[in-house]
Amino acid sequence: MTTLAIIARKPWVWSFVAAFLVWFVTILFTGGASTLGLSQAALTFAAFSIVVGLGQMLVITLGPGNIDLCVPATMTLSGTVALKFMNVDNSLIVAGLLVAIGVGVAVGIGNYLLIKLLRIPPIIATLSMSFIVQSTAIWTNRGLRIKPPEALARFTTETTLGVPNVAIVALVLSGVAYILLYRSVYGRWVAAIGQSINAARMAGIPVDGVRFATYMLCSVLAAICGYLLASFAGGAALNMGQEYLLTSIAVVVIGGTAVAGGDSNVPGIWGASLFMFLVVSMLNTYGFGAGIRLVMTGVIIIAVIVIAGGRKLRNH
Repeated sequence: MTTLAIIARKPWVWSFVAAFLVWFVTILFTGGASTLGLSQAALTFAAFSIVVGLGQMLVITLGPGNIDLCVPATMTLSGTVALKFMNVDNSLIVAGLLVAIGVGVAVGIGNYLLIKLLRIPPIIATLSMSFIVQSTAIWTNRGLRIKPPEALARFTTETTLGVPNVAIVALVLSGVAYILLYRSVYGRWVAAIGQSINAARMAGIPVDGVRFATYMLCSVLAAICGYLLASFAGGAALNMGQEYLLTSIAVVVIGGTAVAGGDSNVPGIWGASLFMFLVVSMLNTYGFGAGIRLVMTGVIIIAVIVIAGGRKLRNH
């Protein structure tokens, strides 16, 4: 088998191919003037989609019906609570991160309690929890827009050796997710549950514990993203996580993770997140209105999924 054929069998490759083509077309349109700026912007804004996408990927890998619709609300609440706690004090940056993670842990526990104890389907349980969490964020925010500590704001908006710091954070978290999924017992358990939950139970896998840990990890990653996004934007807004609900699902699907469960894809999250940002950027460059941008973005996403899926089927 040739190297090209081996690469073609990797589903995550096509998300990177699509991202590169969109980036190349945009650069051609601008005459190369925005090459560095576009690349850094793509890495910066894709980083937030990557962080929430990693968490959503973990949940979706558990199998059909598993999805976390509480991601946007978790982002909003964690960002709001962390910024209020830090109160523009640089000495509380690490403590603020721990507070945000604590919010994620609490939401993750709440999500799984609804799923397990009340026997509510995950999609309904996490949607219900999102209303509770969002209401808490509204009560906590009270119309205020507290600024992040200066050092944290600088960190989230600046680069290191030309690479945005938030992208470096996303890379570290991706490395942790990769190790968990492909180099640990936990990852094998998640894949087994996604392939057949009944078979996993018969094999002695602690299904409830694994599912609990997975929903909590998803919420923690959403909370970390909310902490970073609020600091990057100069404050927490009540709608700041809104666009990340569909985005977190889209990057998982486009990135090659099996929607039916049992098969995750960490590299694909990067290609899909870059692709999602670059599509919107390209359409903005060409001057399309908001409505047309949404329609064309949807069409392009469907096309990428069909092309990648068709190639996968032919290879089988």
